[in-house]
Amino acid sequence: MRADRVFAYGAAAGLLGDLLLGDPRRGHPVAAFGRAAAAVERVLWRDHRGWGALHTVVCAGGALALGAVAENAVRPSRTASVALTGVATWAVVGGTSLAREARVIGRALEAGDVEAARERLPHLCGRDPQALDADGIARAVVESVAENTSDAVVGSLVWGAVAGVPGLLGFRAVNTLDAMVGHKSPRYRRYGWASARLDDVAGWPGARLTAVLATVAGGDPRGAVRAWRADAGRHPSPNAGPVEASFAGALGVRLGGTLSYAGRVEHRPVLNGEGRSVEVQDIERAVRLSRRVGLLALGVGVAARVALKGRAS
Repeated sequence: MRADRVFAYGAAAGLLGDLLLGDPRRGHPVAAFGRAAAAVERVLWRDHRGWGALHTVVCAGGALALGAVAENAVRPSRTASVALTGVATWAVVGGTSLAREARVIGRALEAGDVEAARERLPHLCGRDPQALDADGIARAVVESVAENTSDAVVGSLVWGAVAGVPGLLGFRAVNTLDAMVGHKSPRYRRYGWASARLDDVAGWPGARLTAVLATVAGGDPRGAVRAWRADAGRHPSPNAGPVEASFAGALGVRLGGTLSYAGRVEHRPVLNGEGRSVEVQDIERAVRLSRRVGLLALGVGVAARVALKGRAS
């Protein structure tokens, strides 16, 4: 079976598996990778960029190598190749868990239970929930849905289309390392520098594709383009900026502004300043937009894989 068909069937099966099953409560492969990366960190950690770069190479390189070995091992079997791609896709995408967590918080806010929403918010993002009121929680959820659509779905599909199973596992490994050590805390400012920069590079194509697809699939294409062009570059993240700005414009809401991480206050630029404030019902709208973007990304990934295969032959 041609590689483009293997990816098409396997990725579709993996997305369907995510839709039907979501993430397992225990024994998730990404969690296993996180534990392995933490064990490597305990051995290698020094307050030095070079040791952090070695940590990135060992962990991300290990995921790439595992994917390459597994893909090569099943290559003679069409069925096994599709199954491996399906399992890898299911393991690295997280659209259903993202939607589920967002909706749990949304239901708590709809019921007026702000404390329950605060308790649940850390399952979705790293914001300080005690610093947020109901509207602030809703805005944090919409921003997290937008950013994680790129990180947890589209980016993986992009690299899967480019490099098959190694691309799927490698991208998810890089993204997980960034979440673990890529933030600017005193411990990781130097040690996590390589992971953060590699995540910026790996996430660049997926973020732009997410922004394009949010523009196409959202309710206000002109608003999405306007917000993307005007505000994305002012965001501190080169990849979250286009994604959050396009989602803001597509949904007609205003994102960004003041936020707090573990007691550290950040004043981020407002995205789509012409939009209205986020309301609780916008959480469901953002989840639905995220779903549409993920499905469109699968189609784009399959088309890209076919094009790459045709050019190679």
